[in-house]
Amino acid sequence: MLAQERVVAEFRLAGPMMRMRQLSLCLLFTAAIQTLCYADVTKLPAEDRKVLLDASRFHVVYSTSDLPSVILTLCDGGGDGKLAEPGQNWNATDVVTDPTLPGKRLIWAAIGGEYYVVHYERGGIAHSFHILVAKVTKNDAKPTMVWRAVGHQLKDYAAFLEAVRTGRLDDRLDYPH
Repeated sequence: MLAQERVVAEFRLAGPMMRMRQLSLCLLFTAAIQTLCYADVTKLPAEDRKVLLDASRFHVVYSTSDLPSVILTLCDGGGDGKLAEPGQNWNATDVVTDPTLPGKRLIWAAIGGEYYVVHYERGGIAHSFHILVAKVTKNDAKPTMVWRAVGHQLKDYAAFLEAVRTGRLDDRLDYPH
């Protein structure tokens, strides 16, 4: 009987240690997956990045009426250029409940000289958050698309800059915009 009691006692001691080991592995795995979920900002030209990181150049707007129609058309992928205003109704899912509503909604935009940074969300099967950076020069009516990426919702321009600095935006693929 003594040997059997010893085995039971060892098993009881090993139980908490085994659970601790499993928990440690789960935490390590979770942290590893988190780092894989973000990609480095790879396609943003250094010259444009330098301009964007100078926050003093930019002022934030919260209305599509503050943006040129050519910028809105870029956000819409060349469509009708409609973006819902922040907080307004829009088609947030792939089930279109009202065909007159846009499938994208402005979160905020920042304007700095010829640069426009537009943060918007896109509805559909996979709800997503997008950033578009474009330039419109005074002599050219057509905008130049500088950079675009996807990521999570960014509260404001400062959060955008932090996401650029830390690589929390993904510009590796040509996502539908």
